[in-house]
Amino acid sequence: MSTRPDAPPPDRVGPPTVIRVGPPTAIRVAGCLIGTQGLLGVGFAGYLVIRSGSGSLGPTAVLGEASTFLLVGSALLAIGAGLLRGRPWARTPAIVVQLLLLPAVYSLIGPSRQVVAGLVAGVVVLAALVSLLGDPARRWSERQDEVRREG
Repeated sequence: MSTRPDAPPPDRVGPPTVIRVGPPTAIRVAGCLIGTQGLLGVGFAGYLVIRSGSGSLGPTAVLGEASTFLLVGSALLAIGAGLLRGRPWARTPAIVVQLLLLPAVYSLIGPSRQVVAGLVAGVVVLAALVSLLGDPARRWSERQDEVRREG
């Protein structure tokens, strides 16, 4: 204890320290899975562009579909990179995209009868959702919100 009257109390010495904690493993796993989905989307867009002249739909329709896959794939790459870097903004769009992919998984397994592709896609989507909605990810997100509100 300091005996000087102008000394600050011991519990308020210096500025508050901000401890940066990286994202938990679950968030990094989700980032890898979503980044892989993005790479597949961009790759499929490239495949469609290459095959655009050989289809019966004509190049305009195929190029429109390719641009959609390119846009969505690029967005997934950005979201995956955000999760890997520990950016809290990336968690919500990642959850929304995974929820939107669940009907596609159902369509692959059910009406399309592409069971293997549907099961693989389902495992990836569910693994990403579990990683994003699990307790470590939720606690990390809450800590990020507290840090943002405080300072």
